[in-house]
Amino acid sequence: MLLKPMSKFPTHNKKLSEWVNKMARICSPDEIVWIDGSATQKERLEKEALATGEIIKLNEQLLPGCFLHRTAIDDVARTEHLTFICTKKKRDAGLNNNWMSPRTAYNKAKAIFKGAMKGRIMYVIPFSMGPVGSPFSKIGVELTDSRYVVLNMLIMTRAGEAVLRQLDTQPLHTGAGFTKCLHSKADLDIKRRLILHFPEDNTIWSVGSGYGGNVLLGKKCLSLRIASFIGRKEHWLAEHMLIMGIEEPNGHVEYIAAAFPSACGKTNLAMLIPPEGLKIKGYRIWTVGDDIAWMRIDSDGSLWAINPETGFFGVAPGTNSKSNPTMVETIKKNTIYTNVLLKPDGTVWWEGADGQVPGEGIDWQGRPWKPGMLDKEGKPVMAAHANSRFTAPISNCPSASFRIEQHHGVPISAIIFGGRRQFLAPLVFESFNWQHGVFVGATMASERTAAQVGKLGEVRRDPMAMLPFCGYNMADYFRHWLVMGKKMAKPPKIFHVNWFRSDEKGKFLWPGFGENLRVLEWILDRCNNKVNALKSPIGYVPFASNIDMTGLDLPSGTLEKL
Repeated sequence: MLLKPMSKFPTHNKKLSEWVNKMARICSPDEIVWIDGSATQKERLEKEALATGEIIKLNEQLLPGCFLHRTAIDDVARTEHLTFICTKKKRDAGLNNNWMSPRTAYNKAKAIFKGAMKGRIMYVIPFSMGPVGSPFSKIGVELTDSRYVVLNMLIMTRAGEAVLRQLDTQPLHTGAGFTKCLHSKADLDIKRRLILHFPEDNTIWSVGSGYGGNVLLGKKCLSLRIASFIGRKEHWLAEHMLIMGIEEPNGHVEYIAAAFPSACGKTNLAMLIPPEGLKIKGYRIWTVGDDIAWMRIDSDGSLWAINPETGFFGVAPGTNSKSNPTMVETIKKNTIYTNVLLKPDGTVWWEGADGQVPGEGIDWQGRPWKPGMLDKEGKPVMAAHANSRFTAPISNCPSASFRIEQHHGVPISAIIFGGRRQFLAPLVFESFNWQHGVFVGATMASERTAAQVGKLGEVRRDPMAMLPFCGYNMADYFRHWLVMGKKMAKPPKIFHVNWFRSDEKGKFLWPGFGENLRVLEWILDRCNNKVNALKSPIGYVPFASNIDMTGLDLPSGTLEKL
């Protein structure tokens, strides 16, 4: 098969060019286009995607630079049952993962990839997870036949010529290399959908899907499943955690990393707005990241972290000016919306959004929609899919940290785990030491809510919020955490929080949202040995007098109940 010239930005990396051509021989694209990261190329891709109907231009005055995309109706979320870790030994994948042998996986996927890009363009996306050139960072190259993927990857990663140049400078014999990522929409048949991870080959193959969580291969696939495997070998941590900085009036900033299962407010915490009662103290919050943290032991013996991403791939429903005003500001420009309602004025809406419910629109499946419509089973027709998304640059975020591009990241003072527990877990407690903290994270749990499938109140275990994302055996993962603790001269203190403690009537005892800064303040005071705590069987708990309640009117004795 003869292909058009690869690009005006040829790579000197022989292994990369050989791999691209090898994959092209399998997929049979009509053309290969290398992504250079330029504004000119991005604009051209947007125009092409508009012409094919892959994306819809939104109101330029109200949502400048924004687009809408709709996926296939059976391609709206991560397909965990079709996601596999492909290691030579089944034990290495662990009971926490679906396993398939590499030989079987390659053969099965290759049959689907064969000729899948005929009539299409193969886009080559060189991307860096983390600042380009940082010792914390990793390079990947994703091959895809989807412009939607390209446009999202340009938001979520540092992609283009600079990454290619960095890869060209790396001697491959050192093991630096790159993660080989291959994606094709193929025919979007769920029966021919596979998301395959080959940790031992540093390779990811995804076929038959167009949904971001399955096809933006720098995200969960590389940043967690592959990176966690690499991190264990190289003695660092790849975690499903937010990173946020808390700045005091004197300009001193301390950073925390935190892991929560879904529906526990991770993104909201990363963009927390200080409550009225604490504003007099002059705190300022800096968002480093809301989803993923890569953490290494630096030369000072303490743990430092980067956010390997450059954007947010957030859930739209429920996002509003009360739940997360910072995110509402973030997604007002240069954002790609997926599976939300298109309003007549060219803006978008979803359940739980600001403002009145629109009188009409085009729903996430492309059908006319009005409020009160019922489906065949008599249930309300949703305007937006429950897992509808937005992809927005972190540079849009009003609280974006000035240290996002810092090559050594930020020093982590505290690691926080948490879940949704109605009665059992207290508002906050500190682990006795690193080993105990690992146990706290390993036993982390949340109770099912009425919005989730399953028995109400049923406890779901999700160790470190990593159960779906750890790329190897979870038992080895716990061991890796324990080993990391021994390597640190100054390990962060580990805490557990529960914003969802309730009274007998089911009413939340703690107001949450911005008020959570009061708890974070105590956590940092403990890290700096400013306050004492009460030693209990589960860990150190705060004295009520050590949590600043200024301006917060709660019933007498509430803190003691918490």
